[in-house]
Amino acid sequence: MTRALVTFSDDQAEAWDRIAAVLSQAGVDLAEATCQPVSEERRATLAVMGKAGSGKTMLLAELTSALLQAGVDLISGDYEGRRKRERRSLAVLAPTNKAASVLRARGVAATTIHRILYTPVYDPEYERIAEWLTGTITRPTIEGLTDTALDRAHAFYAQVKSIPGAMAAAGLRGADFITGWKRREDPLDIGFIDESSMLDARQLEDLQELFSTLILFGDPAQLAPVNQSAGMVFDSLPAPAKLSLNRIHRQAQDNPILDLAHSLADPDLGFEDFETRVAEAARQDERVQLAERVDSDLMARSPVLVWRNATRLRLITAFRRAHDAPETALLPGEPLICDGLELPLKHRKKRIDLEARGLIKGAQVVYLGAGRKPGFSRLHIFGAEEPQISVASIIKIETDPDEEPFIPYAANMGAAFVHGAAVTIHKAQGSQWPDVQVFAPDLFAAARAGRSEGGIALWKRLAYVAITRAEHRLHWVIRNRLARPRSPLGTEDLATGPAPIVLAAQD
Repeated sequence: MTRALVTFSDDQAEAWDRIAAVLSQAGVDLAEATCQPVSEERRATLAVMGKAGSGKTMLLAELTSALLQAGVDLISGDYEGRRKRERRSLAVLAPTNKAASVLRARGVAATTIHRILYTPVYDPEYERIAEWLTGTITRPTIEGLTDTALDRAHAFYAQVKSIPGAMAAAGLRGADFITGWKRREDPLDIGFIDESSMLDARQLEDLQELFSTLILFGDPAQLAPVNQSAGMVFDSLPAPAKLSLNRIHRQAQDNPILDLAHSLADPDLGFEDFETRVAEAARQDERVQLAERVDSDLMARSPVLVWRNATRLRLITAFRRAHDAPETALLPGEPLICDGLELPLKHRKKRIDLEARGLIKGAQVVYLGAGRKPGFSRLHIFGAEEPQISVASIIKIETDPDEEPFIPYAANMGAAFVHGAAVTIHKAQGSQWPDVQVFAPDLFAAARAGRSEGGIALWKRLAYVAITRAEHRLHWVIRNRLARPRSPLGTEDLATGPAPIVLAAQD
């Protein structure tokens, strides 16, 4: 099959050639579209670095396509059949569900790092359907499933390479065919990691141990992980292993949001001058909005991005008051963020179940309503392939940084959540929303503080990360005010479906 020709910039072509050379040494020839068995002796790590619009995702997508053309098997998080040793494999990963869903929306079959570390265990009877769909066995006969149901599964899989999706098309739920999860024991082959600026040194070591050939894709202008001493994991790589993309590509040109982001590289640019540029962009293009106040309706699905935790709490409190939310309960439609899983060691399997299905720290969810048992909540997980979930939850509503949070719902153990109407810019990395509100008074405070990170003014790093979270429209909020909501909170905009997993409050 002939691949469509893609025109690369010089820096993309150079990065392609360097990566192709490393893959060739590992036994995968992109030019000839051929594979040799994996060589355990060869290990390599490369980093492709570039700012927003430089073509990182395009390069990742083209490399993925070329590897599949060469016969490399793509490993997803939903099903992995019995692999032969001589077969080569590729996994495309991101640190968060939201970042993985951004890639999937662009045609790259990505999953999360957590999801690839744990593999699903299928019921043997239903696993035969997965083996049939992936071409391993002939069409099976499954008790309880009609030929019509299998035809629906086959038709779905022909369009979308998702085993759970095909199973759902046949009328099955995840709880029907997935009996549990297990930690991956065997090493993997080739790994592409997007949003690698979010990784810490320990995660990089784990990935290097898992993959013999590891390619990192990251933006050096973003904020480093909090525990990384202002450095990125790719900073420690030797110079020959770091590939830079500098050109802003045609699809990113004439984009006022990216123009503003890249203008922050000017070392002489001050905060007031930058705000003048934002105002000028807003006058010329509706994709940039100079907002007098925060839009509370947008907060329900895309959080306001702030620097200071105190600002985050004030905005969350104002949001809940604007929607007349009671102090002792949540309204369906309120946004939450997973703050971790509070489970003892003996419940490791339940933790694996939840993390593999997308409920990891930082996951963005919407409260749908109370569960059937006390302390349980029904939730919608953004970016998850099966978004509906019922889980024992510990929900914390914070109002003051110096006081203990109010807990309207609490199981003895389970998933912990904080409110998600506003988040810090650090926690927003890896996510994107159609509309993004940036709380400029906080960035002004960062500019007045005079702090820097990695030799760059902190307010510029914060502004760059916040601005590049916007897919279509940037709202630069210049006043410490909140507009009243135009419509009540609801869940009608979220896809409905069965809650595939329940975490028991206690055994």
